[in-house]
Amino acid sequence: MKNRLLVGCMAILSAVLGYGQATGPQHESPRTAAASTTSGASASPTGRSNLATAQRALLDQYCVTCHNDKTKRANLTLEKLDLATVGDNPQLWEKVVRKLRAGVMPPPGMRRPALAEYEGLRDWLENEIDRKAFGHVNPGGVVLHRLNRTEYANVIHDLLDLEIDATTLLPPDDAARGFDNIAGSLTISPTLLEAYTSAAARVARMAVGYWKTPTESSYIAPGDTSQNLHIEGLPLGTRGGMLVRHNFPADGEYKFSIQNFGIGSFIPGEQLELTIDGERAHLFKYEGVGLSQGMSGEGDGALEVAVSVKAGSRLVGATFLATNYRPSLDMVRQYERKSLENNSIPQLEYYPAIGFLRIQGPFTPTRPDDSRSMRRVFTCRPSNANQEEPCAKEILSALTRRAYRRPSNAQDLEALIGFFEEGRRSGTFEDGIELALRRLLASPQFLVLSFFLWSSIPDDQLISLASQGKLSNPTVLEQQVKRMLADPRSDALIENFAAQLLYLRNLPATSPDGVHYPDWDDELRKSFRRETELLFESIMREDRNVVDLLTADYTFLNERLARHYGMPNIYGSRFRRVTLGPELDYRRGLLGQGSFEAITWVQNFRTSPVKRGVWVLENILGTPPPEPPPNVPPLEDSAAGSGKILTLREQMTIHRKNEPCASCHKLMDPIGFALENFDADAKWRTKQGGDGGTPIDTSVELYDGQKVNGPVELRQALLRYSPQFVRMFTEKMMTYALGRGVEYYDMPVIRSVVRDAEKNKNRFTSIVLGIVKSPQFQMRMKVDESAGNN
Repeated sequence: MKNRLLVGCMAILSAVLGYGQATGPQHESPRTAAASTTSGASASPTGRSNLATAQRALLDQYCVTCHNDKTKRANLTLEKLDLATVGDNPQLWEKVVRKLRAGVMPPPGMRRPALAEYEGLRDWLENEIDRKAFGHVNPGGVVLHRLNRTEYANVIHDLLDLEIDATTLLPPDDAARGFDNIAGSLTISPTLLEAYTSAAARVARMAVGYWKTPTESSYIAPGDTSQNLHIEGLPLGTRGGMLVRHNFPADGEYKFSIQNFGIGSFIPGEQLELTIDGERAHLFKYEGVGLSQGMSGEGDGALEVAVSVKAGSRLVGATFLATNYRPSLDMVRQYERKSLENNSIPQLEYYPAIGFLRIQGPFTPTRPDDSRSMRRVFTCRPSNANQEEPCAKEILSALTRRAYRRPSNAQDLEALIGFFEEGRRSGTFEDGIELALRRLLASPQFLVLSFFLWSSIPDDQLISLASQGKLSNPTVLEQQVKRMLADPRSDALIENFAAQLLYLRNLPATSPDGVHYPDWDDELRKSFRRETELLFESIMREDRNVVDLLTADYTFLNERLARHYGMPNIYGSRFRRVTLGPELDYRRGLLGQGSFEAITWVQNFRTSPVKRGVWVLENILGTPPPEPPPNVPPLEDSAAGSGKILTLREQMTIHRKNEPCASCHKLMDPIGFALENFDADAKWRTKQGGDGGTPIDTSVELYDGQKVNGPVELRQALLRYSPQFVRMFTEKMMTYALGRGVEYYDMPVIRSVVRDAEKNKNRFTSIVLGIVKSPQFQMRMKVDESAGNN
């Protein structure tokens, strides 16, 4: 039997699966190039035949030399393929189109056709594929999608107004296709279900119950923390310390213990402030701690205090009153990095730093009568026993409507009321609600879904519109997309989509050698990430052209990052927008940012032209190179027999002389060499090895024959392929939105989205709307149940 297209409710704006079936918008075939750009002779069979003949000659002249039946380079032969039937073999030709779009074929050193002929072949192949696909869109199959850790935490916040750290409750998520929300990798096992059940119990107790026995949580500062500057979120006039979010599980007394980061002798007379939700809870004289360097455990001393705290999720800060803004009288220049990994100088005194915070309690606990989560859950309070069941149904109906993303029904409530009654028999009304909430949070209907713009559940407005079938109206749909993008919850696109797209989640793993990079510290690492997040946010919030990610003439800096970049007159921990003048042209866009340089170094002490080249090929041009062969030899530090110390470029030149290394390195290395003015920690340099080192040569010839010198000219050369960058960006966002990898049959729709966005200057919202309106997002294909029996 034929496959059936299942049109899902348009609540997929924030939850693709999990709502009841409703009539969606009528399916329209994508506006393909065949319909919009092909005309005249080329649209007729005779015209297409003539063009096919011309393109066949072009392939024979420039491509078949390598990709023939005999050599089959890259396991591909184009020798005998009939170009009159390109649309019948899209899986193969889409690979060719991708290489042509990025300009990486023919390979470096081989003859290339004139640019007009090159682009003509590329566009013709796309048109033929799209023409065949017109009216036959494959939206992909149905894949169940459970919540990952990030989504789980966001849902708990939006459902219960409760902040949780999901990393302490659930195991890590597997990633695929560059993202951790891909349904195929989010499998469900008995062990994982047990973890979700345990998490549901703990979350329910935090939300409406309370712990009767003390718990303990410890927070440890990163090993390379410096704590020299004010931390955003802590009171003004303070510096350094720690700011953590802690869930206090009951009203009661809690014990706070703080230990010093053992960096050696520190300046006396400091005062340490303990804050809870921004309010001072206690002020210590900083004495009796830091008794031994290296924080050697019990002998190091600790500051302790007991404080009464109300239940709930609260921000706890431990910070010093700032005294370090006075001029330093030290004769020795101190590095930014103040950590255990730096050998401190005995003759110097340092400002103290906090390394450890422990919170224990509650002692003498009592059940809370008010908290943010309780106000969210308890929409009613029964005054007698007869009102308890109706009130419980009201509470659970409201929760299931949000959690299941649809109006609740009698079947939903029947299961939950049974749990409520069981909890009520052995406890209070609140205990009954807690047990029912546990059941709801462990329900498959709650755990199996997918998110896009918010990484969380839809709000009441979306649920109401979906239940009324109004999201099938294109005008209403567009209004809701724009409303959701304007909502603070769309920060999830920055924290999840952008962070994974740009590898920002890899930054915590960067730990360069303190000898080679003594100014590197955790504050700098966090600043690198925040700079890139704010650039992405400006593109999204201001609805800018996504190509501005490569060309933006502004960035975002705080004092720590500006000082590292060598940019004066920027003070304080707050990030602010800074215009980049002509003298800072090299800092424009992603290629000039520390996050990019920091995740593309190697061995913790030098840059990696290869990694930088791979990053550009994959994240700008959308053509990742193949995996390196096994047993790749290391770089040679010196020329054989001469004893001459080689520059990194000379080492790489020797390395790539032999196959199979040469073919790929010809693509990657020139890109990386053009960026060598950026050191591994993103500082600008003109010599390798410091002021007395070897001058850096950044002049290269790229794979497509363009000659460039340095980061600015490289960026300008890559802009030739900005349409491919937009397509790559759209592909990645489509992957993230669908929770599955983009396949060859999705490409006609993606090209349609890109063409429509191009008419609106590639604005961010245009791409998002194109994805949301696409058949891939709104529809799924399901194989008939009887197919397996035929």
